[in-house]
Amino acid sequence: MKISKLEQREARQLFRSCQVNGLLDENRVRQAVSLLVARKPRGYVAILSRLLRLVQLDVEQHAARVESATPLAAGLQADVVDRMKKIYGAGLDISFRENPALIGGLRIQVGSDLYDGSVKTRLEQLEQSF
Repeated sequence: MKISKLEQREARQLFRSCQVNGLLDENRVRQAVSLLVARKPRGYVAILSRLLRLVQLDVEQHAARVESATPLAAGLQADVVDRMKKIYGAGLDISFRENPALIGGLRIQVGSDLYDGSVKTRLEQLEQSF
């Protein structure tokens, strides 16, 4: 769907109004969507689709997935959380998972940023260099 610049601007303004202290407020998003649907201004479907995309990008940027080959000790998990919050700020939702295929090391993904210090990746890079 093609969206005009005016509709994009309105969606961005609506998105900014849903933020509190730089973090997205879920209740404000719900209220904004319900008001927009109730009023049905010109191009409201395009505005809603753009707002949805902005919310999805924000959620991805504030969600971190940490993978390790073995379970991380509590102290190491706390250290990873502290470092990630220093880099990305408050409001970061961090989840820890085990992935035995990594062999060793950590793989951290926050939005489109990927920090891969796993043995598996290093072995694949070594294999490609031959």
